[in-house]
Amino acid sequence: MNILPAIDLKGGKCVRLQKGDYSTARQVAEDAVETAKGFLAAGARQIHMVDLDGAKSGSHENYGVVRQVIDRTSAAVELGGGIRSMEDLRHVLNLGVTRAVIGSAAVKNPLFVKEAVAAFGERIAVGVDARGGTVRTEGWLTDSGEEYIAFARKMERYGVKTIIFTDIEKDGMLEGPNFEQLAALRQAVSCRIVASGGVSTLEDVRRLKALGVEEAIAGKAVYTGALDLAAAIREAE
Repeated sequence: MNILPAIDLKGGKCVRLQKGDYSTARQVAEDAVETAKGFLAAGARQIHMVDLDGAKSGSHENYGVVRQVIDRTSAAVELGGGIRSMEDLRHVLNLGVTRAVIGSAAVKNPLFVKEAVAAFGERIAVGVDARGGTVRTEGWLTDSGEEYIAFARKMERYGVKTIIFTDIEKDGMLEGPNFEQLAALRQAVSCRIVASGGVSTLEDVRRLKALGVEEAIAGKAVYTGALDLAAAIREAE
């Protein structure tokens, strides 16, 4: 299993939210490039980045920071947030991003996902962000009403190979992932599953690995020191 440390960007700053609530944003690191260097030194093979401003408003103000991280660290970066069209997607991939995450747009315009996968294959992932079992959009602010497993199965039919699943209620809470929903998702699809939200202990890593989850994103727990990133990477491998 692979551990992806997270860098969430808002206004060019490294921040963390609780349960996707933008009003809870708190800066957690001074510099994204130095943060990425620290993650790589701990053994990370890939970094998960989120453009929170893009997710909420579609702006691209954080793209310069993403490019700096890639150019100055040579890190493999996956990026999500605000990718709503093929033009956005090409722009993101031209930054040097190795995997682009389509979120809200996958719910609103599923054919965009099909077109993206046809053009870029496994460089495309889809974010399934759920609260109460239904998928949320617009930076997690809007309930689509679509059940998360049904949506994931539809994405798989469209050729998606990687699903990033987040239980919003767990995000930033240091309470562990939603193992029940992840287990149900693992049974429902054959895509690679990336667990996001709540990963905070080595036991969480062990349980995710036992479920057959291929990747896990670690955010707040790494910044607070609750989770030793190097130890988590060793446990996952």
